[in-house]
Amino acid sequence: MKTKVIFLVTTILLFTSCAVIRPGEAGVKQTLGKLSNQVVTQGTIFYNPFNSKVIKESTQTNNIKLILNLPSKEGLSVKSEISILYRLEQEKIPSVLENLGRDYESIITSVFRSASSDVCAQFFAKDMHSGMRANIEEEIKQKMMINLEKQADGIELIAVLMKSIQLPSGLASSIERKLQAEQDAMRMEFVIQQEKLEAERKIINAKGERDAQKILSEGLTQEIIKIRSIEAFNKLSKSPNSKIIITDGKTPFLIETDE
Repeated sequence: MKTKVIFLVTTILLFTSCAVIRPGEAGVKQTLGKLSNQVVTQGTIFYNPFNSKVIKESTQTNNIKLILNLPSKEGLSVKSEISILYRLEQEKIPSVLENLGRDYESIITSVFRSASSDVCAQFFAKDMHSGMRANIEEEIKQKMMINLEKQADGIELIAVLMKSIQLPSGLASSIERKLQAEQDAMRMEFVIQQEKLEAERKIINAKGERDAQKILSEGLTQEIIKIRSIEAFNKLSKSPNSKIIITDGKTPFLIETDE
């Protein structure tokens, strides 16, 4: 009986004194409150359950989602859905846990709030809804990286994404009207350009016809006219139809009559 109890206790201790680290995770052993510098990324970690434990953290890309009102340069409040993509650097997980603890996501969120307020206050509200958004996101990311490095090195920021930008209703309507006016102006400019091209085409055609007539008239001398008339007369004279020839003695004029 005593042997069975010892075996049972040993088995329980054996299974409770090991931790399995799966792909996408990293484990750090903590003994008497002190974190080990050794990071295990896959496999089994054995530890003494009476004075140690294993802390597991994800090494995959994580997403923090926020819905915030961001300030603009003109003092407006722009509502936006935010995604902060980050991951922990594997070899620096002990440093992150030691300096920030396991609640490091709240630190990332606080850093974002500060950085976004500083950056967005330098831009107009309409910039957050235009092609400037990518620049704003990048500036926020860079400012966050600087602030995070001061507190703890080991959090890699991948991207800061501003989604579902919701401008104040009055400003949104104003921007829509401006965009519509710009599109109408571009459409009118296109029509005018097409009309100009069509007018130029007609002028070019008219000049071409005029020049052709001029060249033709300059090339028709009296001698050429006589030769052409004789050639035409010879061709028409071969026709079996009746003809009336009127001439001034120089140029024949042929009139056909039906038999």
